[in-house]
Amino acid sequence: MAAQSSPSRRRFLLGGLGLGVAGVGALVLGWGVLPPRQRLNGSAPLPLQDGAVALNGWLAIGRDGMVILAMPRSEMGQGVHTALPMLVAEELDVPLSSVKLIQAPMDKIFGNVAMLKDSLPFHPDDQGRLKALAQWTVAKAARELGVIVTGGSSSVKDGWAPMREAGASARAMLVGAAAAQWQVPAAQCRTQDGAVIHPDGRRASYASLAQRAASIAPGTPVLKLPRDFKLIGQPAPRRDTPSKVNGSARFGIDARPPGMLYAALHLPPRLGDTLAAFDAAPILTMPGVKKVLDLTPHLAQRSASCVAVVADTWWRARQAAAALPMQWKAGAQAGLSSAGVYAEFARRLDTEAGHAYHASGEVEGKGVQGLRSVKAEYRAPFLAHAAMEPVNCTAQVKDGKVMLWVSTQASGIAVDVAAKVAGVDAKDVTIEVLLLGGGFGRRLEVDMVAQAVAIALQCDGAPVQLVWTREQDTQHDMYRPAALARFSARLDEHGRIASWDNKSVSGSITHQFLQRNFGLPGAGPDKTTAEGEFDMPYEIANQRIAHVIADSAVPIGYWRSVGHSHNAFFKESFIDELAHAAGQDSIAFRRAMLSKHPRHLAVLDAAVAKAGSAPPGHAHGVALHQSFGSIVAQVAQVSVENGEIRVQRVVCAIDCGIAVNPNIIAQQMESAVLFGLSAALGGEITFKDGKVEQGNFHDYPVLRMGQAPEVETIIIASAEHPEGVGEPGTPPIAPAVANAVFILTGKRLRSLPLRLA
Repeated sequence: MAAQSSPSRRRFLLGGLGLGVAGVGALVLGWGVLPPRQRLNGSAPLPLQDGAVALNGWLAIGRDGMVILAMPRSEMGQGVHTALPMLVAEELDVPLSSVKLIQAPMDKIFGNVAMLKDSLPFHPDDQGRLKALAQWTVAKAARELGVIVTGGSSSVKDGWAPMREAGASARAMLVGAAAAQWQVPAAQCRTQDGAVIHPDGRRASYASLAQRAASIAPGTPVLKLPRDFKLIGQPAPRRDTPSKVNGSARFGIDARPPGMLYAALHLPPRLGDTLAAFDAAPILTMPGVKKVLDLTPHLAQRSASCVAVVADTWWRARQAAAALPMQWKAGAQAGLSSAGVYAEFARRLDTEAGHAYHASGEVEGKGVQGLRSVKAEYRAPFLAHAAMEPVNCTAQVKDGKVMLWVSTQASGIAVDVAAKVAGVDAKDVTIEVLLLGGGFGRRLEVDMVAQAVAIALQCDGAPVQLVWTREQDTQHDMYRPAALARFSARLDEHGRIASWDNKSVSGSITHQFLQRNFGLPGAGPDKTTAEGEFDMPYEIANQRIAHVIADSAVPIGYWRSVGHSHNAFFKESFIDELAHAAGQDSIAFRRAMLSKHPRHLAVLDAAVAKAGSAPPGHAHGVALHQSFGSIVAQVAQVSVENGEIRVQRVVCAIDCGIAVNPNIIAQQMESAVLFGLSAALGGEITFKDGKVEQGNFHDYPVLRMGQAPEVETIIIASAEHPEGVGEPGTPPIAPAVANAVFILTGKRLRSLPLRLA
């Protein structure tokens, strides 16, 4: 595989990006003023077989006429292995069924530009020159970084231009080949169903033209206009469904290279504990056990201190690892508790101003003094990812080469960490990215890759599959951060919001992620901490939204919808509090603050109209939130039965720009609602004496089928650039439910998970 940019260069560029907007000026100097790196042709040929002919760095034409597309994004149930091929098939004028996927090589053209560009902490309404310069510069830096990663609801957004350009470029080359062969002007030819056609009836298949087309310059790709789309916008069925139904789909845990051994871990019982001693002798006599390995020296900051047992079956490895006599040295977090975390949060809010992500007017000015004041405090807990497929990785280290079989969202980072642990160059690492049985951000981390390679390094060339238990997955996660938020608002004599002051506190995911994966110290603001608070659309003249970063002793990571997942609950719940304090209908209250935001207003109105009136004994709660570029409004129909909150129906309206595949969008809204509802009603990770108190689905529950509401999705027609879909449906559900509960009970639930007791 072609190598990405070097790890040292990536660390340098990421360090500059880590400075936020302040770092943009430094990045502009030198290379920053040059044109951005192209994304059409790679640095090495595509890995093709059977005489297939590459027409650019993204696609090739097979001898059988199949279009072979290099796929750089991981499929974890979000449907990108259907949506992204649609972009190429549309521009190339081929049926979607004729597009075959191969894994993209490690090449910069496949790096995720949109995800890094979206990390800048600008307000969506900001149209200034600084924002434009920052976005251009970070996009250029992302091209140089070339980090292949799936996350941030960015796959379609990022692929929209380069994948369509790849298809349009190949189409132009094929038309040029046919025109040259027939000695006619290219303008006389058209394409349809994998062939070039001339008005006189001549027809040539792409397969017959590919070899000649490869030598023709495509010129500047001419993309189709939306009015000419035949595939984009149509509800195409998921391409991965048949294999998942018949069992032939291969997930990370399904890897079975010849001669494979199995490994299980013994992880520390508490955060920060380090290995003092262990006795391998009695374990090595157990049936099937091959090795007992201390992985600590190989892992550095990439994983907790741990010991692995290697055996001929996973169950034998697991039983032996559980029986391993261990001694642990207590770390600095031995006394950590959830109560202590929130107490420290409160202290930080009492004493620190935080970084202001957005401010306008004066929240303490004379114009708002003396008006009615409303205050509230909200909090959210740590959350585990709890993906259905347990954490796993299969690795082989042999003859100075590393082979990985893994379900990962971050193949580029996985290759780098494997190379570091094995002591080889990144070009000597080969990776096969298999399907993910749920990602939700957990598989952006590569701790399991480091562990698997450290084990394989000591197994004499045999491939080894490492699988965590569910309890280990729950108790050694990189958790969604806990957070505490305080709001203070003033209402004028007409019941309108005159001022809005919001300050929150949590750990910084980005600081920890950069340290864990790139060895960079965390510094500066982190958009993910305040997203969903500072970027709200409501038109309030005087506002200040700030955040205090509290260094987290708990390992934290990206969780589906990241900061929006709890900040939407805070913000949309407080909006409802203010509407109630003003004696106004909560929907009318929101509408009055959206006069300059017609897209938000249209989404809200669509959801409310579809929901209709709540039946007797039920209430409708409403929430409106924008995240990952998409605007979502949800109306939750809720009842309270024997003290239990029940959600029967959710109407979800979304404006995500051009809807590439409405079928997948509806599926993702359903998925996101259920994921968010699981967290809203039962999700909570708590700590006592440095240890996670939850262990499995009995005490960290996910929504059961009998609890799942009907979800109705409305997709607002739009001609705007496609935006995120995988995550935006999660943030609004918790506040929508909480707001309905208030209508039913008069109780304002300000903490997650939502509990009436």
